[in-house]
Amino acid sequence: MDLLSSLNPEQQEAVRRTDGPLLILAGAGSGKTRVIAHRIAYLVSERIAYPDQIMAVTFTNKAAQEMRERVERLLDTDCRAMWISTFHALCARLLRREAHNIGLSRDFTIYDSADQQAVIKLLLKEYHLADETYQPRMVLGRISSAKNRMEGPDSFENTWNVRDKEIGKLFAGYIKALKDASALDFDDLLLATVELFDKNPGVRERYA
Repeated sequence: MDLLSSLNPEQQEAVRRTDGPLLILAGAGSGKTRVIAHRIAYLVSERIAYPDQIMAVTFTNKAAQEMRERVERLLDTDCRAMWISTFHALCARLLRREAHNIGLSRDFTIYDSADQQAVIKLLLKEYHLADETYQPRMVLGRISSAKNRMEGPDSFENTWNVRDKEIGKLFAGYIKALKDASALDFDDLLLATVELFDKNPGVRERYA
């Protein structure tokens, strides 16, 4: 199988280098996805790695699908054993397998934007807050930003800003509502996976 002849010398070097980490810096449209697909095919065809030892993550479903299709064409085989997906899909797959290790049901629901807004709207009614002031999208944006900093509702407590204090209360209510529903939002998929590996060295080592 000739995986190198269609690549330029720099791309060939990136595909063949299999020891240790490798960082590729290149502009848009320069062939990074192509190099990664060829690199994956090279690792498998040269028996450096088995298909189920390959993990490739990207940001969008479209990019992940394109990656999988390219690798399948290069290897002329089904690549379902490989972990080629978005970050969120990877985390969801891990959690479906290992959720019990952090006290989470494997049958958890994933809340989309509409589900999240519905929760916030119910909380606004419960707390008697005006949705003109606490617009659900804005509140969820603040909650998401806090989660991405790995901060909880208490991060809104030490402030003079009354609105921020109320957002902190909404944050706490939001967490409880999702827990009661055995649900995760997209930020939670990442955070729960971090928690899974942090609290379970055996699980972490198995996947490493």
